[in-house]
Amino acid sequence: MSELFAELDYRPTPLGALVLRRRRELSLDVDVYEIKLGDEYLMSSLFTASEEALARLALAECEGSELDVVVGGLGLGYTARAVLENRNVGSLTVVEYLDAVIDWHEQGLLPLGPTLTCDPRCRFLLGDFFALVAGGSGFDAESRERRYDAILLDIDHTPDFWLAPGNAAFYEPEGLRKLAGLLRPGGVFGLWSNDRPDAAFVERLASVFAEARAEPVTFRNPLQQDREFTQSVYLARTAK
Repeated sequence: MSELFAELDYRPTPLGALVLRRRRELSLDVDVYEIKLGDEYLMSSLFTASEEALARLALAECEGSELDVVVGGLGLGYTARAVLENRNVGSLTVVEYLDAVIDWHEQGLLPLGPTLTCDPRCRFLLGDFFALVAGGSGFDAESRERRYDAILLDIDHTPDFWLAPGNAAFYEPEGLRKLAGLLRPGGVFGLWSNDRPDAAFVERLASVFAEARAEPVTFRNPLQQDREFTQSVYLARTAK
């Protein structure tokens, strides 16, 4: 059994204090890894169903093999791992703004670190996902014309609740059009949200993409008498 609580790392960042910690959840007999930014919990290894569903639902919409995929937001790595579990994926670029998060995976502080770093299809890109989209430079400095089969995003809490105010423009039609321009014909955009589906945002996606919908993802919280929580995955596809 591991110790009951350990703060594994602490780093000041432009967004606030970033903390990685591990605690033993005795009621479930598991170690729980948590990332906090300031006073907010960004992610917990206890609840990963919707992060994994983001990858699986989006990639189920993609056709062909050797898929070229981008994930915005590394976190604890569950979305990235779910992408790599798909045999049709040929390459994965994971864009992460905070260098500490990349360090945690590369140093093996997080359980999924070795899985991601040892897969030759996977590379980490230190950068601002939103700035790369807005600037039109894309995610490959050596090939600005590179286009992707799927781009998945799990950074902000919801389309209207952001980690930083500057992210807001991405979720407006112009920002979404720039993202769509980085996808191949028939390419898929997937977005994680902490809330239930928002019909107004689906309508906004539909104004930019050829197809758009939201999928609710419901899971149980074993720490609250199996109370159900529902989060969302938004899916949009460019014209073929």
